[in-house]
Amino acid sequence: MNTAPVIAAVDGSADSVRALDWALDAARRRAAPLRVVHVRQYAAWGQADVLVAGPPEAAGDPVLDEVRGRLADHAGPPAVEYLAMEGVPGAVLPELGSEAQLLVLGSRGRGGFTGLLLGSNGLAAARDADCPVVVVPRPGREVHGEGPAEPGARIVVGLHVDSPDESVLALAFAEAALRDARLQVIAAYPWPVQTWSAPGQMVPPPIDQDAVADETRALAEGFLAPHRDRHPQVRADAEALPGDAAGHLVAASKDADLVVVGRHRRRLLAPARMMGSVTQAVLLHAASPIAVVPPAPPQE
Repeated sequence: MNTAPVIAAVDGSADSVRALDWALDAARRRAAPLRVVHVRQYAAWGQADVLVAGPPEAAGDPVLDEVRGRLADHAGPPAVEYLAMEGVPGAVLPELGSEAQLLVLGSRGRGGFTGLLLGSNGLAAARDADCPVVVVPRPGREVHGEGPAEPGARIVVGLHVDSPDESVLALAFAEAALRDARLQVIAAYPWPVQTWSAPGQMVPPPIDQDAVADETRALAEGFLAPHRDRHPQVRADAEALPGDAAGHLVAASKDADLVVVGRHRRRLLAPARMMGSVTQAVLLHAASPIAVVPPAPPQE
């Protein structure tokens, strides 16, 4: 059993309260401790490259005091600890991920512009943390598309059949097992496919779309097989869909419990950590909580 904590980042905003509730439920499901963290922002003149984080303290923090009051009547596990820190939240929060099962935060905090769909701290944590990061969006996000075909709990996961990441599928299956949920696996393939025939001209190649969809689905089923063996109680339905992966994932987020997506691996010519355009679009537009999973470490 993993005894690492589930960390909830709070700042007193309504967004962070929603994240706290989600983290509390996640910790209970995992039988894990809950760590509630408030990172107090340095003054505007603070140098972020020098003043990263101050020593932890828990006394006299009004944000944590408010959370204590909110959780005072919660019955049973998990055990809750409180941690106040000083520093730059966008730098401190990702560092905390090195000792957590999950890092959970709201899509926006107290600062920033009211029109933003995702705050800078959520973006930094999702991009840089060593553990999966769950971003809980504000309610009321509208997504286009039909609702789920059947009722019940549902987890959505994006699968890139050209470069699948086992850590993404592992988290999606584990979360589905914890929630007794159906797993909806979306494997998108590019369509229509076009090729250059002459300068300035593009024509569709003689490719059978049904064959592409069948191959994509077959690849997806192969990647899902070992996870199905480990979680036989989880029903996983693979869907091969043409076109925009982000659009399909956002549409599937309607009434979903969670959408799980991966983060880009570091590459030789792009050594900085990157999220990828699909993951960023899902973070900005999905209606359900989104889990961003760091890539599995390379095998030696």
